[in-house]
Amino acid sequence: MFTAGDPGDNNAGYFFNGAYDVLKPYIESGKLNVVSGQKTFDEVATKTWATSEAQSRAENILSSYYADGTNVDVWLCSNDSTALGVENALATNYSGKYPIITGQDCDIENTKNMIAGKQSMSVFKDTRTLASQVVKMVGQILSGSTVDVNDTSTYDNGVITVPSFLCEPVFADANNYQKILIESGYYTEDQLK
Repeated sequence: MFTAGDPGDNNAGYFFNGAYDVLKPYIESGKLNVVSGQKTFDEVATKTWATSEAQSRAENILSSYYADGTNVDVWLCSNDSTALGVENALATNYSGKYPIITGQDCDIENTKNMIAGKQSMSVFKDTRTLASQVVKMVGQILSGSTVDVNDTSTYDNGVITVPSFLCEPVFADANNYQKILIESGYYTEDQLK
């Protein structure tokens, strides 16, 4: 199953299309079966990335396609708020084998769910790294210096290809969250209890 982000957010399309391009050969060969048949961005988008919207859609899918005991194997969620909606729906509307669930952002509730085995992974994008890079780039712009960029071809806004600095995302799960999130000072142990 797929749960994508907001249709008005350009990032949501990038994420969904990138993931779908990787999975498409497996879907076409029959190795992966999208039981609901919902495979386009428009069919799986979640307005405003809202947990409640994702939960409502997941509840409908579970009651329509999985009430007979069919197992959900994987639910690809574009971020943690949509993953939380799916996890909420599974908790109240599903009794099968718990699926692999993806996410992105390492939100507190989702990190707790990773620890509890309810979410398989999340992508961590350290906002401290992002903020530091933005401050550095703004300073370079203001001083007339050359602005550090590491991507000059990906982001075409229809007028120009926007030079960008892409920070490295990090795979997080129950096995490494301690090092990535606690030891780095991003969260405290108490926040994840």
